[in-house]
Amino acid sequence: MSIHTADPSFIDLHDQPGHLIRRAHQISVSVFLDVVGREVTPVQYAILMLLAEKPGIDQLTVAREVAIDTSSCAEIAARLEAKGLILRTVAARGQRRLQLTDGGQALLDSLTMPIRTLQETLLEGLTAQESADLLNLLRKFVTHNNERSRAPLRRHGAASAVTATSAASAAKPEAEKAP
Repeated sequence: MSIHTADPSFIDLHDQPGHLIRRAHQISVSVFLDVVGREVTPVQYAILMLLAEKPGIDQLTVAREVAIDTSSCAEIAARLEAKGLILRTVAARGQRRLQLTDGGQALLDSLTMPIRTLQETLLEGLTAQESADLLNLLRKFVTHNNERSRAPLRRHGAASAVTATSAASAAKPEAEKAP
């Protein structure tokens, strides 16, 4: 018996949420690359998806809505522009506006089935109810912990479950926050 297992405060590595989340992310990225390919990264894909939904939004808003820091967003946008997937233009107030190119839209269109396969692959081995529960618990986890992130999610122009729930959670007295 390890000295750690005799300690009642010891938590096995494989029972620690942070370790399991790191592993889940590692697996998710690996499967993304295997199934979707290497033309774009998961974060680049998220930016392209957002630009398809909201053409011409500014780079700061993209960073907030994808939940990445502004420096990383600028670097990723430059890479996507170099690949011919987006256009960056300077708006009147000096903000960078981002828009999908035809090539960017074509790439997104070509990824529809691989993304569906990715989703199915990541959730295989789970029942439909377990898959729904996992996604609901992940949403709840990221909503509850959004403000702890170095790049919190901020939904522009719409009340978001993430920011609304986080604000409601922050307003609760500490005693009510305990599980």
